[in-house]
Amino acid sequence: MTLRPTPPRVAVLGPTASGKSAVAMAAARQVSGVELVSVDAMQVYRRMDIGTAKPTPVERAEVRHHLIDIVDPGVEFTVAEFRAAAQTALDDIARRDARPLLVAGTGLYHRVVIDDIELPGQWPDVRAELDQDAERLGAPSLHARLAALDPVAAARMEPTNTRRVVRALEVCVGSGRAFSSFGPGLDVYPPTSVAQLGLRWPRTVVAQRIEQRVQTMIDAGLVGEVAALMADPISRTARQALGYKEIIEHLEGRCTLDAAVAAIVTGTRQLAVRQERWFRRDPRVRWIDIEADPVAEALPAVVDALAR
Repeated sequence: MTLRPTPPRVAVLGPTASGKSAVAMAAARQVSGVELVSVDAMQVYRRMDIGTAKPTPVERAEVRHHLIDIVDPGVEFTVAEFRAAAQTALDDIARRDARPLLVAGTGLYHRVVIDDIELPGQWPDVRAELDQDAERLGAPSLHARLAALDPVAAARMEPTNTRRVVRALEVCVGSGRAFSSFGPGLDVYPPTSVAQLGLRWPRTVVAQRIEQRVQTMIDAGLVGEVAALMADPISRTARQALGYKEIIEHLEGRCTLDAAVAAIVTGTRQLAVRQERWFRRDPRVRWIDIEADPVAEALPAVVDALAR
């Protein structure tokens, strides 16, 4: 059987705590046949529910969701694997004549779904050695090494982001090419059929929403969720997830719970700024300025895009 081409897509994007999931859920309730596709690096992991702000079981029973709970926390899940899983999901949606609505918070994952970006290979031996160096020397030291090999890539990432720094170095060393040289580059924005609608709040308001969200997660049992995860192996990627790495440090006796919560709030605010900057660089995004209620203020534009 020949599949229909994947239909034009719509994406709701923005930083964490911007309300994009609520907007997407409201759109799916209003427009028949809409299914939600999570574009989030951490919602792929099973049993990591509270800290990743997954949709509730009730919401997932009401509207079909994709790319949530597809691997165990002990698995290293790569961006290439995510792209393959996303294409499978989009093909499945097309097969059933439904309409996909992307809910995007992880910028790189979003780009590989909507754009044809060349992804470099993997070199496990190189990666293992770099992981040891990261444990021994720290991420900033590896970032300095990356800056010498690929200053363009180094300038694009935080020195403390161990996962990204190690990955970039792995590619530089393993391939003999600069990490930043692969594909057309993330700074190139080709034409796309995806209507991208971004939710934009004043940063001070996002900061307040993040603090409220983190406290809600703690009240909902985040500490217990992390403790249960620690009973089994946790992959390096899952272990570095915001909210999880800080609670792990608390449970291992390296900081108080109050200090862990404060670190989660600070780290999430920093993440939100990075997410906003990433999405803001894309000239194809249509921004919707939110003042108070993301659903009321953004839903009409999302529904209109889905109807086209």
